[in-house]
Amino acid sequence: MTIQEIDQERLPSHIAIIMDGNRTWAKKRGIDSKLGHKEGAKVLEDIVRYANKIGIKHLTVYAFSTENWNRTKEEVGALMLLLKTYLDDFSKRADTENIKVKMLGDKTVLSKGLQKSIEKTIERTKDNTGITFNVALNYGGRAEIIKAIKEISKEVKDNKIDLEDISEQIVSNHLYTVGQPDPNLVIRTSGQIRTSGFLPWQTIYSEFIFIEKNWPDFTKEDLLKAIKEYQNRTIKKGK
Repeated sequence: MTIQEIDQERLPSHIAIIMDGNRTWAKKRGIDSKLGHKEGAKVLEDIVRYANKIGIKHLTVYAFSTENWNRTKEEVGALMLLLKTYLDDFSKRADTENIKVKMLGDKTVLSKGLQKSIEKTIERTKDNTGITFNVALNYGGRAEIIKAIKEISKEVKDNKIDLEDISEQIVSNHLYTVGQPDPNLVIRTSGQIRTSGFLPWQTIYSEFIFIEKNWPDFTKEDLLKAIKEYQNRTIKKGK
């Protein structure tokens, strides 16, 4: 499939991806899971670049959930090191390619070194006007909603807003994705059919596409096929 087969006037404004299957991909090849994550990072960079090239305005990926801390200490350590290296390296290229990088999730429990890399990446790319690339890191959907509830409750307590004024928009304004449209399309790889707490508030009207491939095998053509399927579904809904 090529970009010419896609209706470029009807691209989803926001695509979210659950990048699942790095460990399974590595296991099938008899190699360390760290190499699966490393290969997955390469694929991610290609997909971000391509999404920017074809005109997608927002891309959010699930990089590390709050539940991922339950993995082995060795794997978590390797993942965190990979994320830091990835951000330090990618931020330079993202800047030259007009990609804006943002983080979704609780950064306070991350290492000081990783927090610094995150801050530098966000600062370096903040004025870019191409795709907004959201990395969900130490992210949990329920945790995000609880954070919003606490912030709104404090505003009510401080008489900044009235209880009766709480609306969907006010809740959205207290989420990590504030100022961005909700995802039109959610893609999950590896054949798993669940959301794993990914953007529960933002995805209530999203189209979901589940792909059998593991994330390191995901290609630009797979992205185009998912967009084409999204377009076909929305055309049917409009009839």
